[in-house]
Amino acid sequence: MSDGTSVLLWSVGGVLVAATLAAAVVLVVKLVRTKRLLSDTGIPMSKKVLFWGAIVYLVSPVDLLPDPILLDDLGVLLLALRSLDKAVPRGISGASRQDSDPRP
Repeated sequence: MSDGTSVLLWSVGGVLVAATLAAAVVLVVKLVRTKRLLSDTGIPMSKKVLFWGAIVYLVSPVDLLPDPILLDDLGVLLLALRSLDKAVPRGISGASRQDSDPRP
């Protein structure tokens, strides 16, 4: 392998690691904000179960992709967070709803 090829591979690997870490930080922030929504009775139980299932998948040793590649884990968790966010009724004031709510 030439020096140019190895530098390119290391650069691509570094970018992938940095992107995965950035996505993980965003998810941690969203998880902290989601804690309030899980105690709300206005959220359907199916959405709460989907969220907890995503958490179990995140920590389980069985994955679609090997563990150094967290894209499947992050994708499942993002899907669960998005469905939970869409299930939030209009009257609940969460951080994500305050930003998108057009009412004063």
